[in-house]
Amino acid sequence: MIHVPPEATLDHCIKCNICVTACPVAAVTDLFPGPKYEGPQAGRFRGASQPVVDHSVDYCSGCRVCNQVCPTGVRIAEINARARALMVSGGAVSRRLRLRNNLVARPEAIGRLARPVAPLANLLLRSRPGRWLGEAVLGLDRRAPLPPYRLRGFRSWFKRHPRPAGAARTVAYFQGCSTEYFEPRVGRAAVAVLEANGFAVLLPPQNCCGLPLLSNGEFKAAAHYHDSNLAKLVGYIKDGIEIVGTSTSCTLTLKEEAPELLGAYGEAAVLVAEHTFDFHEFLRRLRDEGWLAPVVRAVPLRLAYHQPCQYRAHRIGSPATELMGLIPGLEIVESQAACCGIAGTYGYKQEKYDIAMAVGAPLFDFVDSVGGPLAVCDSETCRWQITHGTGVPAIHPVELLAYAYGAEPEGPLAEVLG
Repeated sequence: MIHVPPEATLDHCIKCNICVTACPVAAVTDLFPGPKYEGPQAGRFRGASQPVVDHSVDYCSGCRVCNQVCPTGVRIAEINARARALMVSGGAVSRRLRLRNNLVARPEAIGRLARPVAPLANLLLRSRPGRWLGEAVLGLDRRAPLPPYRLRGFRSWFKRHPRPAGAARTVAYFQGCSTEYFEPRVGRAAVAVLEANGFAVLLPPQNCCGLPLLSNGEFKAAAHYHDSNLAKLVGYIKDGIEIVGTSTSCTLTLKEEAPELLGAYGEAAVLVAEHTFDFHEFLRRLRDEGWLAPVVRAVPLRLAYHQPCQYRAHRIGSPATELMGLIPGLEIVESQAACCGIAGTYGYKQEKYDIAMAVGAPLFDFVDSVGGPLAVCDSETCRWQITHGTGVPAIHPVELLAYAYGAEPEGPLAEVLG
């Protein structure tokens, strides 16, 4: 397979401006002139002889809407991401903002520090003085949604979880930082669904996928994270065990984003990319092959569902919607909003918070119009943003499937279903 660098696609641009009209960021702020101008147009002036990077490229959220609508296949979001990396490596980002960006881009490292003192950390992060201090010192917007840390992580639960006897098949689960430090219930739901379908679930050694670092232009650190995951995961694949993940941004990073941005196409990278699946992509394949077990319980709810940008970037359709469609009584109303606005770490930054909220406004209005007691979304940061913008608790689709397979509900779903 021939791998083409994103910059090699910029001459495919026909200046149709479709990407500009579709861009959710350019629609709400003049600080970002649009994908065409920052991507293929400005990209022609970047290089070893003329390393010009306009600071406005940092206002690209990386949502990939431009990639999805481009009729000629220009890899605009990746061109912008690599331009941001040039800004960072060239010293164009202030020390204060680079420190801020590195802190928010290392959820695993911060999570390990915060977990032993989770109640105290949560109190500090939610207090007015703590939020004001974070904004004044680091530029973290005091209004941005911060999820609470959990004292007990997913991996500690998994170690005590009894394994089902006689499982015919085995799969490896990539839990992601959010499941480990903020939402262990999502991982428990994923295990319940996989075990209901006859799988023994393995939990490989793993670390942060590196996407937050990639999004903040810290490519050298991201490469270290990615290489570490490759070394930990490739052995499972060589043993015939596939990787599934409930964080659609993590799975996209392993499948495509890290290899493409970092130029990482060695044997291990290709194997991991080819054998990593989004959770519902994996279940849909089971359904198509006749292996998917029938659900045993109805969910009598009408809920808004938003497919996040990182999920659409997989280019696999909408498997979560298809799987939720198998649950009796559940009515899913699909969002047509382009983006929730948070874009990973983007909406946490003081200079971008208002942009993120303006981008998410159509989605917030949609969730309000559906009027359900919950919203549904595959991305953790999108869930937190939806709840922040609407007051409606948001859950992962796998939580609905786990309940339909007979598992006890947790968190917001338990409060609604009792």
